[in-house]
This record gives sequence, C-alpha cells and structure tokens, in this order.
Amino acid sequence: MEGGVHEVDASAFRECFSLAWRNPYVLRLAFSAGIGGLLFGYDTGVISGALLYIRDDFPSVDKKTWLQESIVSTAVAGAIIGAAIGGWVNDRFGRKTSILVADFLFFVGAVIMASAPNPTLLIVGRVFVGLGVGMASMTSPLYISEASPARIRGALVSTNGFLITGGQFLSYLINLAFTKAPGTWRWMLGVAALPALTQFILMLFLPESPRWLYRKRREEEAEAILRKIYPANEVEGEIQALKESVEAEIREEGSSEKINLIKLLKTKTVRRGLVAGVGLQVFQQFVGINTVMYYSPTIVQLAGFASNQTALALSLVTSGLNALGSIVSIYFIDRTGRKKLLIISLCGVVLSLGVLSAVFHETTSHSPGISRQETAHFAAYSCPAYQSASATGWDCMKCLKASSPDCGFCAAAADKLYPGACLISNSTVKDLCHGENRLWDGDCAMDCEL
Repeated sequence: MEGGVHEVDASAFRECFSLAWRNPYVLRLAFSAGIGGLLFGYDTGVISGALLYIRDDFPSVDKKTWLQESIVSTAVAGAIIGAAIGGWVNDRFGRKTSILVADFLFFVGAVIMASAPNPTLLIVGRVFVGLGVGMASMTSPLYISEASPARIRGALVSTNGFLITGGQFLSYLINLAFTKAPGTWRWMLGVAALPALTQFILMLFLPESPRWLYRKRREEEAEAILRKIYPANEVEGEIQALKESVEAEIREEGSSEKINLIKLLKTKTVRRGLVAGVGLQVFQQFVGINTVMYYSPTIVQLAGFASNQTALALSLVTSGLNALGSIVSIYFIDRTGRKKLLIISLCGVVLSLGVLSAVFHETTSHSPGISRQETAHFAAYSCPAYQSASATGWDCMKCLKASSPDCGFCAAAADKLYPGACLISNSTVKDLCHGENRLWDGDCAMDCEL
C-alpha cells in the first residue's frame, strides 16, 4: 500500500475498465477523491475568464493592475499555506478528514467570491479557495494511492492529474457559458461550490484510508476496507503486506539513527535525483505556464480580439491542449521513456515562449502613433502628460503608461492602425470615443497590435 512510484501502461488502464464491472467500489473511492483534482484545476483556471468581467464591474480593479494580480495570486499564496499544513492534517486526522476540510474551504471560498460586494472580499474568497487547493493537491492522490489495488494504482493516481487539467478546461467552458448570464463572473466563480458540496457528501459515506487506520492501530476497520477493495484470494496477502510495511515505517521513525543530509547530498545518485526531481518542479513553474493559464483571455485580447466572448472561446484552445497533453503523456510515458518525453516537451516549451516573446515585441514596437490633430479633436480631454511633452516618439503604448491622471488611447476613426488620440482615461471619455465609432483602450494594449 506504499504511495511511491507506480508504473502506468495500457494494461493498467484496461484493468481499470475491467474492474469497473467487477468491483465498482474501487472506482467509487478513486473518483470521489479525484473530484479534489477537478476542483484544483477549476479554481485555478476559472479566474482567467472571470477577471475580464470583474474589471468591468469594479473600476478600481480595471485601473489598478496590482489589484488584478492580487485577485489571481492570493489563491496561489493560500495554496502554499494549505499544502504546508495539509501534511500535518493528513497524519493527525486522516485523509478523509483532510478532503472534507478542503471541500469546506472550496465551498466557503466560492460563496464568498460569488457574493463579494468589493475587491477585498473577492480576495478573501480567493484565499479560502487557495487553502483548499493546497490541501486537495496533496490529499487526493494520497487517498487514491492508499485505497486502490496495487496493479492499477498508477493508472488511478494518473487520473487525478488528468482531472486537474480537465478541470481547467471545464472552467473555460463554464466561463464561456455564463458570458450572457446576469452576474457573469459571480456565476463563474460560484459554480465551484457544487462539485465541492458533491464531494463532501460522497466522502461522508466513504471510509478512511486503510493505511492511515493501520497507523492508528485500527486494524479491524482497515482489514474490512481491504476486503472490499481486493478479491478474496488476494486480500490476506495484502493485509499482511500492509501490516509489515506500516510496522517497518514505525520502527524507522523510532530509530535513534539520524539521517545525515550532508552525507546524502555528497552521494552522486542521491544528489542527481534530487536536482532532477526538484529542478523539474521548479522549472515547470518558471516557464510561465501559470501566467498563460491565469491570463489567457487577456493575452488573446492583447492580440487584438477585444470581445470577451471571443477571447474566452480562443482560450479554450490553450486549456484543451493542456488537457490533451496530460493524456498523451500518460500514453507515451512507458513507451518512449521519461527522459525522451521530457526533452520533447521542453523543446515545445522553448519554441512557444520564443513565439510569444516575438509577438509581444512586435506588438509594443509597432503600436499606432499619437496624432496632434486627432488629440486636438478632443481638446478638452487631452492627456496632460502628452500635452506637456515634446510629442515626439509617442505611441499607443507610451500613452497607456502615462499617469497622474491615467490616460487612454482613442483609435483613429478611419482605421485603428492609424495614429490616434491620447486622452484622459475615464468613463466619459470612453463613451465619447465609442460615440464616434472609434476603438478605446484605457487599460491593456488590445488596440495597440500590429
């Protein structure tokens, strides 16, 4: 019942489908716990689309990028805390209790966000959701690993990873579905309460992890669960194996011999394994995938697709490929090997980042210019910073960076790529610009594209 490395191949997945008919109880355990992975993916992905409409409802969020960043990043900060305390909660109170606590945090966070009257409470709700994400990210795969038969354990644990990326894809679909609904972002964020409530109810009727029960000397309860998981001809062997494993673990914990970390780090195989394992986790974050997932619709708007609905629809491509990648990796990991699959993936990451960098550079270096004549057309609302400047080298991007007061770009009436006007950024000027059938950009660079 160890939760270490488990091989995943096609036979394991075929065994899963076979087991669904022979013993659906195992799949009930695995997929009930796997809802935690789905919530993890949903709550990390849903903010990307909701943010577009939050900016529309709260002018302060629209004007202050640090508020947008806070709304997004506080969930990550909460996840760090949730993961840190999750290990202690798992060992002290059990895997089942940890999942129930995570569901409670997910539910409370979703309700707070859906009803938030201001950005402050929205951030508080994101913190609650982040705490749930942190606990679920470590508890769900642990519970699945300890409550599933050894021969299909790897396949079932792998489904948790797929549910995370699947949850992100689902969040984009939900975002797109609620674009026409009253309240838009409140529905997008609040709907996460439903799977959290569903998992909470399901877990109330499911048992604790048999391994944790053995650790707490509740052998009879653990054995009763194992008899439901394993066939009659295998259960006695599994009970004995679990008993020996737990006893060996307890002996090691009580041993007076301390682990010499310096000596371990001097061991070449240990050091290389540590660098590879930790390094991959670090670089997986440093490549910027979270930025793309959290701000995908905003990035699409930077490319010139001003419509929120269009931006969300195009962002489905990103989340869909992300989910597809998890399926492809599960299929090929034992056919091509870990190293080759990793190198291929990294080549794709480098190519994608290169393309993104080139596009952003071209966008900022070829922005429409600022015209004195166009700006004079709105003389009463011209940007003070532009009026006091020498007026040489000003373009859309430079206008948007002006402050005290903030300024916005009103595109030329003939063509949005022609030089436009640099004006004070407020709702009155925005309406005035739109009234002449011009494009207005007062925050991001959606109108400053090639």
